[in-house]
Amino acid sequence: MSERFVEGVRLSSPDKILYPEQGITKGELADYYVAVAERMLPHVAFRPITMVRCPAGSETKCFYQRHAGSGVPEQLHEVTIPGFDEPYLYIADGPGLIALVQMGVLEIHPWGVTVAHPDRADRIVFDLDPDEGLGFGDVIAAAKEVRARLKRLGIESFVKTTGGKGLHVVAPVEPTAAWKEVKSFARGVSAEMAADAPGKYLTKASKAERTGRIFIDYLRNDPTSTAVAPYSTRSRTGAPVATPLRWDELGPKLDPKAFTIRTIPARLTRQRSDPWADMPTLRQRLPDLPRG
Repeated sequence: MSERFVEGVRLSSPDKILYPEQGITKGELADYYVAVAERMLPHVAFRPITMVRCPAGSETKCFYQRHAGSGVPEQLHEVTIPGFDEPYLYIADGPGLIALVQMGVLEIHPWGVTVAHPDRADRIVFDLDPDEGLGFGDVIAAAKEVRARLKRLGIESFVKTTGGKGLHVVAPVEPTAAWKEVKSFARGVSAEMAADAPGKYLTKASKAERTGRIFIDYLRNDPTSTAVAPYSTRSRTGAPVATPLRWDELGPKLDPKAFTIRTIPARLTRQRSDPWADMPTLRQRLPDLPRG
């Protein structure tokens, strides 16, 4: 059986096909994570994670994993979180990313907390999930509106594709507020948008009520309710990647399907700067209003 060592981690069966449409192998996936590690790790390392494991590839049965089980590599670590019975897994570095590849992980979903402050959120996430009939331009408009509303409250935000049909608007905050306060704030912003434009937005997950509208999912701001990591692959056709963007990239020519395992490394090489470079050091606190 063939093997490779990547970042010091043993990678078994590196020629195994994980994305049949593109012929993307396990070894190529590991090389991808080496290429994006510097950009990705500030948003993933030392955070509890939920993994989507697809050991036989993207077109096979996948499953979620949050806790340690048999065969978990030594590059993964555990953190005990108050209020939860079992420890959660996290990674600390590049070898941790490669260990996830060895486990057949095709999606990485971190919590909005660090292991140092597991009861205090430091990310507010607005997940914009459109009805199937809407165009991506509608999602872009929604993201810009979320940004504008946050800005009026003194909060700077960042945006990324999800590897699907939506966008995430993410606002970093200092870890001073409890989960319920962060969720209440996110619900308040979302509810205001839905109240001001009920024909465009809703805050209920009901598929039946979503026709022609965008669901603003503020429920990501809960313990264990994760959001896909920036630069994480997705277990979907086309090998898409959740990709951080500059706000001025949100325009009519933007195609989220263009961001894949094979296109992102070249994009990073071309970029003059990291669109999310300021997020880890930006100091801002959760405003008092609105409250949902």
